Amino acid sequence: MLKIAYGVATDPGVQRTVNEDSVVAVARLAAVADGMGGHAAGDVASRIVIERLEQLAVGDAPIGPDDLLAAIEDANRRILDAATDEPGRSGMGTTLSGVGVASIGGSDHWVVFNVGDSRVYRLAEGRLTQVTIDHSEVEELVAAGAITPSEARVDPRRNIVTRSLGTDPAPQTDIWVFPPTPGERFLVCSDGLTLEMTDEQITGVLAEESEPQRAAEALVTAAVAAGGRDNVTVVVVDVAPASGMSELSIDTAPRPDRTPRP
Repeated sequence: MLKIAYGVATDPGVQRTVNEDSVVAVARLAAVADGMGGHAAGDVASRIVIERLEQLAVGDAPIGPDDLLAAIEDANRRILDAATDEPGRSGMGTTLSGVGVASIGGSDHWVVFNVGDSRVYRLAEGRLTQVTIDHSEVEELVAAGAITPSEARVDPRRNIVTRSLGTDPAPQTDIWVFPPTPGERFLVCSDGLTLEMTDEQITGVLAEESEPQRAAEALVTAAVAAGGRDNVTVVVVDVAPASGMSELSIDTAPRPDRTPRP
């Protein structure tokens, strides 16, 4: 069984008075939800989805990808119901990204999931890779070749998401499933981090801070110092190899690409 250690940090940032991010890092599941809507209670929407995931992670029962997808769909329904009950919350929504350990064929696999523009990164052998794909207007423009990734960082449309929880019909959740590799590290974050820090800067902090809690705190501190224009939340996930994992399985384990599972 995979051994997991978490580091968690969050800050409202310099320009926000309310932290609309919510986070969970429990058992074998870590996720960040970035609430949207401000006056329409984005913090309520993010809290609803995180509380639903906490319910899923209770106990030692294995989590399957279908269980995770069903929980996210149920969280979307709960957000809609909460908005109906309180008209002042109409239009609230949230992004969601995370990583968990699922049982596939009786063995542990990573399951990465995403709706919106919060992100999951994977650090292995000194290389940081973005596993998730942003559901945002600028990401679509980058994919179409209309703008470069550097231009996307400062484009005024960078905060426009194309998928979020709190919509009817429910959005499609991207999901990736792949086997573990010893020594890898994951980062789950809201866009308040990537708004202020480049991938190279993030890699530097993750490489310098070996302890996950110190790494999480250092990332949030750096993002706030760089401008702190949005709420910043991160979870750093450290892993060790499962006991009995063979060298062959370690060497031949396929690496995740950025194509979500259908």
